[in-house]
Amino acid sequence: MSTESSPRPESALPQDRELVLKVIPMPADTNGNGDIFGGWVMAQVDLAGAVLPARYVRGRMATVAVNQFIFKQPVRVGDILSFFSHVTRVGNTSITVQVEVFAERFSAQGQYVKVTEASLTYVAIDNEGRPRPIPKDGLNIPGLAA
Repeated sequence: MSTESSPRPESALPQDRELVLKVIPMPADTNGNGDIFGGWVMAQVDLAGAVLPARYVRGRMATVAVNQFIFKQPVRVGDILSFFSHVTRVGNTSITVQVEVFAERFSAQGQYVKVTEASLTYVAIDNEGRPRPIPKDGLNIPGLAA
């Protein structure tokens, strides 16, 4: 799952993104190589990605696209994963978010490695599962140009 040979440790987490989830993967989440299964990471990213849109959709929503998903480094058992998100686009019925995942390695507390980044799109849906407009009243998303 790794595309880079040596992770670049960072001493600080993003300050311009919102922390939306923290989780520690466990041994039951590993693949045949002993790293955390990519599907488990994807599920966590989908959960984290839904946090910010949920504030604006005001009702049901569904994941409609994974626009991009990059595994930069393996995730290990015991890593403390921090998921940061920000809204990149708001349409009439959909919201796109960028999620960045940083691992604090068990052996190097205070050092962070970006392990995954993804872009996902969520759509507001009605009770029948059809797309519906996102309420625009009070829609104020920090960092997003109107």
